[in-house]
Amino acid sequence: MKNLEPLSFEQAPEESKEIFNALKEKMGKVPNIYATIGNSSKALKGVLDLNETLSKGEFTGKEVEAIALSVAEANDCNYCRAAHTAVGKMQGLTEEETIEIRSGEIADTKLKALSELAKEMTTNRGNQDQEFINNFFSAGYSKEALAELIGFVAVNTITNYTNHIADTDIDFPIAPELEHA
Repeated sequence: MKNLEPLSFEQAPEESKEIFNALKEKMGKVPNIYATIGNSSKALKGVLDLNETLSKGEFTGKEVEAIALSVAEANDCNYCRAAHTAVGKMQGLTEEETIEIRSGEIADTKLKALSELAKEMTTNRGNQDQEFINNFFSAGYSKEALAELIGFVAVNTITNYTNHIADTDIDFPIAPELEHA
């Protein structure tokens, strides 16, 4: 038996069913990660509300997906690598750019500063070297953006950890493997 499993519509609590309906209308399906978090309608609503609120902030859709890919890479989450590669392409990233973000080999200095700080926050649990924050500010990001980045790292960490605990079946195209030296 798995620790957590994605719930079918019929299995879901009433409050989760309402959220599932909204997700299906918006996305065309209920991704397995949300069907899994939906074991608790409160957890699902919290994750989705935080993500939606932050998505109206300082970052573009491409930057939001760069954060998600960076956190997924730092947390070694195959599900989120796949999901955010797919969503990143919908936000205008090329597949090559998604690979560059994950590998850290980003030509765009602003996106690189964002991705590096997101990875460092994740890897070092918020205890990153000041140099990464200085680079973030030097790239043109504000303190408001820094506060929102912390929120995005948190919400992506929640989905990454859920996927690890649940061993969520990937229902997006698998992200390309990185070539490691």
